[in-house]
Amino acid sequence: MVMRAKPKRMYRTMQGRMVDIEKLRAANESTQAVGNMNVNARGDVLGAGGQVVTPKAKVMQKYYEQPKGVADDTPARNKPAPAPAPQTKAVETKIVEPKKAATPKVAPKKTVAPKKGIDAALDGLE
Repeated sequence: MVMRAKPKRMYRTMQGRMVDIEKLRAANESTQAVGNMNVNARGDVLGAGGQVVTPKAKVMQKYYEQPKGVADDTPARNKPAPAPAPQTKAVETKIVEPKKAATPKVAPKKTVAPKKGIDAALDGLE
């Protein structure tokens, strides 16, 4: 079985020049990305002086180890310590029964014969 090499993806710019995006990415892979994330184009976390602190493989490993749907926004050093369990004392509680309110008397409703035929069909249409 003969394996063919993957053809290069060449893009034509608006001015008609041909650009190989994969070659451009590979050439600038160690360049620091623009923004405030302190990463290079590959995805490595950079420290002072542009030195790689955490490679992308470890960043991705940490991402996939974290449970899905759980985001932890607070850094570990800023998390509050768990509070000690409060000591409970036995407290006597008195049960107070609510007062019964007088119910107002309601006049009986007048019964109306149900509508039939065309009157029932047209009821609610205006």
